[in-house]
Parts: sequence; C-alpha cells; structure tokens
Amino acid sequence: MSTTMNPEKRRAELAHFLRNRRSRLAPTQVGLPEAGRRRTPGLRREEVATLANVSVTWYTWLEQGRDIKVSVPVLEGIGRCIIVP
Repeated sequence: MSTTMNPEKRRAELAHFLRNRRSRLAPTQVGLPEAGRRRTPGLRREEVATLANVSVTWYTWLEQGRDIKVSVPVLEGIGRCIIVP
C-alpha cells in the first residue's frame, strides 16, 4: 500500500486547510487592528498574503488548490501567519 497522496487531492486538502484556518483567525490574533464588522469571519486573503509577504494572487491560487510550485519559505511564511499558538 502506497502512502503517497495524489497531487490533486493533496492540493485540495491544503486549500481546505488554508481556508479553514483563515476563517478561524481574528485580525487581533495576528497583530492587526480590529477591523469592525466583516461580511465573513476571519482574516481576508489580502491580510494573510501581506503578513506572509506574498502576493494576493499567489496566495489566492494556493488557497484555490491550483497546480503551482510553492517554495518552502513561502509555505513557512504562510504557516507563521495562520498557525497561532
């Protein structure tokens, strides 16, 4: 039995994880000012991208599960933003 995951499934699971984490974080949890009322809970994609020092387009593609090549430093930057102790 193989333990490797289909690349499409892996991208879909990463996309789901990113959306889930982003929706569960308040701006104040990551050092941003309280933004008042929001249409949806959590951080905006733009906020995560800015905190991770990547473009909004790049983060959006990653969150959509697109087949893009992502470096370890980019993943680490995003991880630092969305994984709050």
